[in-house]
Amino acid sequence: MFARRSIASGVILLLASLLVLPLLFSASPALAACTDAAAPKVDWRRCLQDGQDFREADLSGAVLRDASFSRAKLAGAKLAGVEGPDVRFTSADLTGADLSGAVLRGADFTRATLRDASLAGADLRQARFFRADLRGANLQGAELGAADLSGAMLGGALWVDGQRRCAAASVGACERE
Repeated sequence: MFARRSIASGVILLLASLLVLPLLFSASPALAACTDAAAPKVDWRRCLQDGQDFREADLSGAVLRDASFSRAKLAGAKLAGVEGPDVRFTSADLTGADLSGAVLRGADFTRATLRDASLAGADLRQARFFRADLRGANLQGAELGAADLSGAMLGGALWVDGQRRCAAASVGACERE
């Protein structure tokens, strides 16, 4: 009886190891290094890109979770569909950038310039736009739940309902024209 249990235990252990070992050594998607070139779908999570020049760069679908782009130049950049919860764009230039459909929950846009940028359909819940320049930006369909717009310049921005433009003097809230 003891021999049968030992053989059965050995067979189970062998089968389990045959199932688990390939998982341990299987190829998993490689993470990009912070020094990788700007490209669509690049993985720059937790990377410091402060002060870098990414004007007109295509970063569509990139992973920017917890990354920092403070004082970076991103004018005209394509950031559509990026995954960037808690990303920092403090004092960054995002003039005319496309951030449509981006997931930017908890992102920090303090003092950032987002003039004429598209944030259409973006998830901006809990994002911070303290003293940011959003004049002429497209916010149609964006989720702004619990976002901080204190001191944000919103003149001429297309509001989330897609129907109204904010009055030229709108600061901190979208006033009707």
